[in-house]
Amino acid sequence: MKKITKQTYVDWYSNMLFWRKFEDKLAAVYIQQKVRGFLHLYNGQEAILAGSLHAMELGKDRMITAYRNHVQPIGMGVDPKRVMAELYGKATGTSNGLGGSMHIFSKEFKFHGGHGIVGGQIPLGAGMAFGDKYNNTGGVTICCMGDGAVRQGSLHETLNLATLWKLPVVFVVENNGYAMGTSVARTASHEEIWKLGLGYEMPCGPVDGMDPVAVAEAMDKAIKHARKGNGPTFLEMKTYRYRGHSMSDAQHYRTKQEVEEYKKIDPITQVKDIILDKKYATQSDLDAIELDVKARVAECEKFAEESPYPEKEVMYDAVYEQTDYPFIKHKLS
Repeated sequence: MKKITKQTYVDWYSNMLFWRKFEDKLAAVYIQQKVRGFLHLYNGQEAILAGSLHAMELGKDRMITAYRNHVQPIGMGVDPKRVMAELYGKATGTSNGLGGSMHIFSKEFKFHGGHGIVGGQIPLGAGMAFGDKYNNTGGVTICCMGDGAVRQGSLHETLNLATLWKLPVVFVVENNGYAMGTSVARTASHEEIWKLGLGYEMPCGPVDGMDPVAVAEAMDKAIKHARKGNGPTFLEMKTYRYRGHSMSDAQHYRTKQEVEEYKKIDPITQVKDIILDKKYATQSDLDAIELDVKARVAECEKFAEESPYPEKEVMYDAVYEQTDYPFIKHKLS
């Protein structure tokens, strides 16, 4: 695994803080109805992405996830201004403003979405890994899902084939405790999700999803296992989300006290404390990072606000191959 240095910690702090503030801004503009539809935020789960990226080989490895998908493409290299523009429905967005919150996508940076169908990304992730194995690219696919998605039948079909064919894929369950508003304990006879991998004789295990070091170590082992041709790994990252399932979630299923308890192990705070304790940076250094983060988020907002909406014709161009649109041409007039 790449060495975890003091610069790693500083970068983790800078990146995770930016992801958090980026989404805090999205929540604010959502209330102003500048972002429409559903909005699912990643607050609290940032250590999973930070640790995973440390273990991945960007440019070769792929990532696919569900609809809580705004900061992952940023981590993979996508311009955050384009991500925010996509949420605004603007032409400068990652999908010309046609995908929106749940469908961020970048072929260039090997981030393959954002998927609105619960569990829909799981077989797709295995399919991409099959493609990399077939074409001998050396790439590994990181296939992320929520704890609710593991109740989909397609997960089991996928785990079976991925193991049988030794596909280079790491299945990551981001277990934040609740599938929408339903706790893990109410959806199955067991609460240790990682044990599902045992039925397929697949390497599997639990990981502290609030600690980027623990995530990086587990992901490094799993990615190396896959890259050597040994097949998939199934990891349960135990984490927590500080906001509701979506912006419309009243959160009646949990108490404010529970949320506050989990905030005591906020991954951003944990990394910050280590930086200060080990003197990797001073408080004034971190203050400067916070100011930079604030300026970058403001730049993203300005870009999205000032970008144009896509022309109506773009919707047809994105769907239809035939250029004369014989059956819908009258709608354009």
